[in-house]
Parts: sequence; structure tokens; C-alpha cells
Amino acid sequence: MIVALTLGSVILVSLLSLVGVVTLSLNRQRLQKVLIFLVAFAVGALFGDIFIHLLPESFEKIGANLTTSLLIIGGFLMFFVLEKFIRWRHVGSAAEEKRLRPVVSMNLVGDAAHNLIDGMLIAASFMVSIPIGITTTLAIVLHEIPQEIGDFSILVHGGLSVRKALSFNLLASVMAVIGAVITLLIGERFESFASFLLPVTAGGFIYIAGPDLIPELQQEIKVSNSVWQFSAILLGVVIMALLTFLE
Repeated sequence: MIVALTLGSVILVSLLSLVGVVTLSLNRQRLQKVLIFLVAFAVGALFGDIFIHLLPESFEKIGANLTTSLLIIGGFLMFFVLEKFIRWRHVGSAAEEKRLRPVVSMNLVGDAAHNLIDGMLIAASFMVSIPIGITTTLAIVLHEIPQEIGDFSILVHGGLSVRKALSFNLLASVMAVIGAVITLLIGERFESFASFLLPVTAGGFIYIAGPDLIPELQQEIKVSNSVWQFSAILLGVVIMALLTFLE
């Protein structure tokens, strides 16, 4: 059952790469409003998963000790390095127009690596418990939606046709399935492997929700929109809190 749930979840995450096509029917202003709401919702869901599910489960499985703390920091730094790798394409912005094709390549490589890690995290979470797997998958889905829309925009801007952009984005997303399979195979031999990935997941989510997503929300200064952002964050946390009843 764990294998089926894991593979079903990573396939769902992979199919999110096709979400970019729905943005073709939205104008730029409306798309920005939708994106900001989704980002705020993702922030709440990520923080909810971190502090309500992942960290308590990590402390229970491994203990509130130096090992757990270092694994959390390791997860944070892993995503920091990954984003640095993705953002290398921005070096030399004066020549950006001449580097559109490299932009496409770098985006696909970075996205593939990110999806590989997401697949590993989902599989490890399900191996600990089904509720933890469900909440982790939900958190990843919510932050993947705005990311995949952004990835699709980059690929089209980089010179790819809509069909090719969707195809390459889907191909990069399939890495999540590969990451999940690798983790399931390793996990069968090393029972504690999944538990040690939980704090790594928490650290990675802290990076995504904190320094990665919150600065995007802070750019909005209009009071009404800020209230909607706060409501979306709160909704994400509440959903994660309600999911504790699954346990």
C-alpha cells in the first residue's frame, strides 16, 4: 500500500508540470494575483507541515538532539545550494538576451534536480507513516503549482514552443518518480533511512517557505491584498492542522 500511495503521489506531482498551459488564458495582471495567492497558501501549508507534522515526528523518531538539528540545517543548506545552481543563469544580466537558450537548459536541469529531491522526500515520508506522507505531498503540491507556472513561462520565454515547453517540463518532473523509487529501494534495506530524511525535509521546507517565498509576498504593500495573503497563509496552516486528525 505504501508503494502504491508513494507512486500515486509522485505521479500527481509530476503531472503538475502541465499546469502552465492554463495560464495561457489569463492576462498578466490576473495571473499575478492568482500566483500571489497560491504562493501565500503554499507558505502556510509548508510551515504547517514543518511545525505540526515533520518536526514533531522527527523528534519522536530520532530525538531532540544534535543529529536532528544538523539534519534540519543540512536540508536548509541543500536547497540553498540547489537554488544557487538554478540562479547561475542570471549571471551577466547585460547579455541576457543572448543567453536565452542557456536559460532553458539551466532551468530544466535545476527543475529536474529539485523534482528528484521532492520524490525522495515524499517516499521517505510515506515510509514513516501514511498521514505524514499525505501532508508532505500536499505541501509539495501547493508550492509546486506556482513554481511550475514560473518554469513554463521561462521555457516559453527561452524560445521553446508551448508544446515543447510542456513536454520538457513534464520530462523534468518525471525525476520525482525516479527519486521515489530510489528511496523505496534504499529504505527496504535501511529502515532508519526514511526517519532521517524527515528533518532534512523540514529544513528544505523552511528554506522554501522562508527566504524563498516570503520575500515575494513582502513586495505587496496594499492593505487589502496583504490581508488576503495573510488569510491564505492562515488557511494553509489550518488545513495542515486539520490533517492531524488522520493520525
